[in-house]
Amino acid sequence: MQDASNNQSFNDGVRAYLMGLQTRIMDAVEALDAQGQVNSDVWQKAAHEPLQGSGVTKILEGGRIFERAGCGFSHVQGQSLPPSATQARPELVGASFDAMGVSLVFHPLNPYVPTVHMNVRMLSALTQDNTRVAWFGGGMDLTPYYGFREDAVHFHQTCREALSPFGEHLYPKFKSWCDDYFFLKHRQEARGIGGIFFDDFIEFGNEGSFAMLQAVGDAFLNAYMPIAKRRLSTPYGERERAHQLYRRGRYVEFNLVWDRGTHFGLQSGGRTESILLSMPPLVSWSYQHQDPVGSPERALLEDFLVPQNWLG
Repeated sequence: MQDASNNQSFNDGVRAYLMGLQTRIMDAVEALDAQGQVNSDVWQKAAHEPLQGSGVTKILEGGRIFERAGCGFSHVQGQSLPPSATQARPELVGASFDAMGVSLVFHPLNPYVPTVHMNVRMLSALTQDNTRVAWFGGGMDLTPYYGFREDAVHFHQTCREALSPFGEHLYPKFKSWCDDYFFLKHRQEARGIGGIFFDDFIEFGNEGSFAMLQAVGDAFLNAYMPIAKRRLSTPYGERERAHQLYRRGRYVEFNLVWDRGTHFGLQSGGRTESILLSMPPLVSWSYQHQDPVGSPERALLEDFLVPQNWLG
């Protein structure tokens, strides 16, 4: 176990990386979407609240390309881990904790540009015998409204390349984990075409696991921006826009019903505005909606939202 000073130095390094990652990503968003402006909201939890800490929420809304692009950094401390964080670690029930991470969701205006999510985080807790344990989580996944195989291949290829220096076994493991996690059980339907996802990860120790987390975070812009640039000028009309808003409903359902990150934030007393920045600004639901057979909308459901080996 590391002493307190080493723990603090390590935590400071993780925090500095995460804040730098947030800045790099949102600078790239602002450069791509010249019509929009990224606004920064620096926040601090009040002293009387159960969760202490601070963060920075950066968000662009109403842009020419991104209807909403939000990226939040948070670093919080609490006296007792919420149930969503101890499901697989019953020995940590009631433990104090320290959590920090960067989470983003980009909702483009053009239906041919996919929505994307990325998250990298570290959670540490103090056990009953005063041992400090830390673990890492995160990943990225792509949610298209119209399917393009070359986009899916590019996204998954970039994910695999980011993980390959740490072992060829990680990409298939994390891809499968992502397919299983981002699945709407009440619909029996995948949220998107997946990517990679990992949680409670400490396989390489603190330093090695942090290095892997950095590789994932650093790969995000290479994974997503070429796809966004390729599709942003594709013409669309009311039909495509209606389909996009309908499919966004699935995104909202997953985040509110199944997402552990959303549950952790709300259960632990986190900042609601920042937790829910992942929500799209506009969304619709349709009772017993059915896409026409042979349509590109139907193809999304039948050909793309089915877990498969995109790199085969």
